[in-house]
Amino acid sequence: MHIHILGICGTFMAGIAAIAKASGHKVSGSDENVYPPMSTQLRKLGIEIYKGFDKSQLTPPPDCIVVGNVLSRGNSAIEDMLNKGIPYFSGPEWLANNVLRDKWVLAVAGTHGKTTASSMLAWILDYAGLSPGFLIGGICPNFKISARLSDSEFFVVEADEYDTAFFDKRAKFMHYRPKTLAITNLEFDHADIFSNLEEIIRQFHQLIRTIPSNGLIVSKGDSKNIEKVFNLGKWSQDETYSSIDSKCDWYGSYDLVGAKSKFSLYYKGNSVGSVNWSLLGEHNIENALAAISAANHVGVSFDLSIEALNKFKGVRRRLERIGSSDGITIFDDFAHHPTAIKASLSSVKRQRPDSRLIAILELRSNSMKMGIHKEYLARSLQDADVIFMLKPKTMDWDPAIYLEKIDSKIFIESGVDSLQEKILNEIVSGDQVLFMSNGSFSGLPRRVKQSLQSR
Repeated sequence: MHIHILGICGTFMAGIAAIAKASGHKVSGSDENVYPPMSTQLRKLGIEIYKGFDKSQLTPPPDCIVVGNVLSRGNSAIEDMLNKGIPYFSGPEWLANNVLRDKWVLAVAGTHGKTTASSMLAWILDYAGLSPGFLIGGICPNFKISARLSDSEFFVVEADEYDTAFFDKRAKFMHYRPKTLAITNLEFDHADIFSNLEEIIRQFHQLIRTIPSNGLIVSKGDSKNIEKVFNLGKWSQDETYSSIDSKCDWYGSYDLVGAKSKFSLYYKGNSVGSVNWSLLGEHNIENALAAISAANHVGVSFDLSIEALNKFKGVRRRLERIGSSDGITIFDDFAHHPTAIKASLSSVKRQRPDSRLIAILELRSNSMKMGIHKEYLARSLQDADVIFMLKPKTMDWDPAIYLEKIDSKIFIESGVDSLQEKILNEIVSGDQVLFMSNGSFSGLPRRVKQSLQSR
């Protein structure tokens, strides 16, 4: 069968492409923006990618089309697909019908941390010999891929609350029917499709309704918003975790922070070991606790989970250290929500508190461009000594107004080239530089790294 995927370079859809290819199908796809790491992964798989969405790519018609949620009515490929009557599905629908139906699904949902926690979980299960299939919104160096099809009864999926497709406005995670569910946190985001937090809470409760009574829900124990979800009804076993509240079922705290870090792990008040790794931040302890609890639900021992995490290499673009030159350390991160921005900056600052911390942020997410988070921007950036921002030319609010109370140096630009020039003029030996964007940032992290190396 020939499957064509519209929006193939998104992290989720690239995973669908990899799984469809592994299932024996001929796979092609198209996207407006084609950039690494997903474009690289797809080409390695021998999947043909078209740039843009002109209708010529549907001649001759494929057997079916998988439609990404970035596509809407009026797009030439969508209109051609409908006019020709080509069968079409959303990515989550295709995954559920063709892969998940007979699996024990372990899903990781939440506003932040999904990619890292689901990568940890997949790695733990793999290390324990369970060889799970998985579909994750990023590439974990332990696997070097974002998705895998296997014969295992277990499948790990990053479960996104964003809407499914132009013809299906339910959250993606409603298709997955997990038996094990981890909820990392819950905050207001995706203001382009949700009017308020209550709408997101209702989506999460719809997910809770699908968990069987012999299933498990593991969640961040100090989240008032998750508690609001549970107050609407809960019918499954549950466990909580935290790096703050030691009364939760799972608790972890750092003993050592640096290039190599160590945290102690407790279950129901009893010490069960410690993890030695190179990851930063309390949020990553909590991601690890979610993964350990979910793995324990399918029978993986604490000892095996700890051994696996000791060998966990992180996830690309999740506080990824991408280079060091002339005493300058560069990190690339996916943070775009104020809570995630604050957590990432705090994690880097804690590692080397005496070094200058340079925050470089692309105001790219729909919620950020709409100004939904502007009141929280200053608080999220308070650990930065110097702040650079790439502001879209179409954005109609001025971030400088909301950063007036910060003592940091602030540079705001609408062009990547001018921003790069100012960054290179500012940073000096000893600085820690953190790029944050939920997109490609026009290759700026790589460009700055290369410029520093050629100095």
